[in-house]
Amino acid sequence: MKSRKNELVFSRFEDWEPYYLRILEDLSFDRAGDEEAARLLSTLLPRDSLGTLKRRIRGKAVTVCGNGPNLAAELDRIGGHVVVAADGAANRLHAEGIRPAAVVTDLDGATEAFPGMNRAGTVMVVHAHGDNRDLLRFWVPLFPGPVVGTTQARPFGRIHNFGGFTDGDRAVFLALALDAAEVALAGFCLDDPSVNPVKRKKLLWARTLLGLAGYDL
Repeated sequence: MKSRKNELVFSRFEDWEPYYLRILEDLSFDRAGDEEAARLLSTLLPRDSLGTLKRRIRGKAVTVCGNGPNLAAELDRIGGHVVVAADGAANRLHAEGIRPAAVVTDLDGATEAFPGMNRAGTVMVVHAHGDNRDLLRFWVPLFPGPVVGTTQARPFGRIHNFGGFTDGDRAVFLALALDAAEVALAGFCLDDPSVNPVKRKKLLWARTLLGLAGYDL
């Protein structure tokens, strides 16, 4: 499955905000917490490497890899593509000898492999939200290479918002916003029956948001 950038991509925060407000209400999340985490991330970022990431993605065929159980069976889809990993999928790719061009992560799947990938040039697209401030404080100072900061609240300064909610759909909207020629998906599984009710709601939102960009999952 793939999509080109179109008018439904969240090119402005005002396009994304109505969905964000519905997500906050649906999941009883706190916008003030998101905003505080974003301010913290801004203080921790050594640099803004968005330009580096744009050069890697613009005009290229991109595959966004999710961390679903189907990832291993779909790795043959990524040949010749720029690979963007959603959080823990980066660890599985790393184990297969594949270094993603970027990892989109809220750091709950971060391992000791992340700083090594970053040192080798993988861009860490680190997301701040209300309940990952401790992870931000721990991991961000360990990244010696290119880093981009994101928020699901209003962007500012070096903190960006390309739309999306889970690591996977945020990675897709990032690639579309940075003018990828096409964006294919691998390892996306939005019907996992083993997840808890909160995770199930998150996956439903991922399906809804990706549907806006033309993905039928």
